[in-house]
Amino acid sequence: LKSGDHIVSVKKPYTWIGNFFINMLPRFGISCTMVDGEDPANFEAAIKPETRLIYLESPNSITLELQDIESISGIAKRHDIITMIDNTNSTPLYQKPTRMGIDIVIHSASKYFSGHSDVVAGLACGSTEMISKVFNSGFMTLGGIISPHDAWLLLRGLRTMPLRLEKSRKNAEALVAFLEGHPKVEKVIYPFASANPQLSLARKQMLGGNGLFSIVLKEPQTGTVESFCESLEFFILAVSWGGYESLVFPMSALGLPQLFPDTMIRVYAGIEEADELVEDFRKALEKY
Repeated sequence: LKSGDHIVSVKKPYTWIGNFFINMLPRFGISCTMVDGEDPANFEAAIKPETRLIYLESPNSITLELQDIESISGIAKRHDIITMIDNTNSTPLYQKPTRMGIDIVIHSASKYFSGHSDVVAGLACGSTEMISKVFNSGFMTLGGIISPHDAWLLLRGLRTMPLRLEKSRKNAEALVAFLEGHPKVEKVIYPFASANPQLSLARKQMLGGNGLFSIVLKEPQTGTVESFCESLEFFILAVSWGGYESLVFPMSALGLPQLFPDTMIRVYAGIEEADELVEDFRKALEKY
């Protein structure tokens, strides 16, 4: 991108991507329009003559909305616009955006690729032509930041990634099944939850879910959302999911009530035993 260019991005992307698009890029003359990604027509309606990039994140990192990747990539191709998607949630094992026409696929390799919560890294994937262009321009000018040791750690993590992802997914499915019918849970947000209005789209473009989901609790009867999270034995209060430990994060900690209800909690199911995780939630909900 250069000064004068325009981005169309899905609303509510990963927090720091949103900050980068809205607060930093305008300093360099690049503008961004955020749209509701559930309707592909919103992307086409936001396109301007100077639009050069459409940015997706499906599912997104907290409220897990999906975008119709194939439809949006088709719109972009008709307008000769590059498409980019953050595919961290699904990994290449559970969603393959390049097969749906996306030009650049990015991942936070700190999550499932590493799998041990000890690496900070990122990946950009695409055609030989696209990656060669990136390599010979921005990459060679600004440099990559990953160290040889971190690269080695990523190779270690990749060897067990299919097994870890499958276990994490099955644990999440067990938790979702338990929480969907619980009287103290207002809503369970997961691409493959039975009540998800985008379930058919999830089945069309995803090969499975992962360990990440969100819940909205009903208003507390005896405690608080924070005390609920702290009462969990097997879930650590932390944000960088994708490792072997299960995590919870109360969205109220972000102080963004206009985006997330105070009773919303993001949950990550690690690779512990599913029955222990379910029982942990059952006991915590009894006190809530």
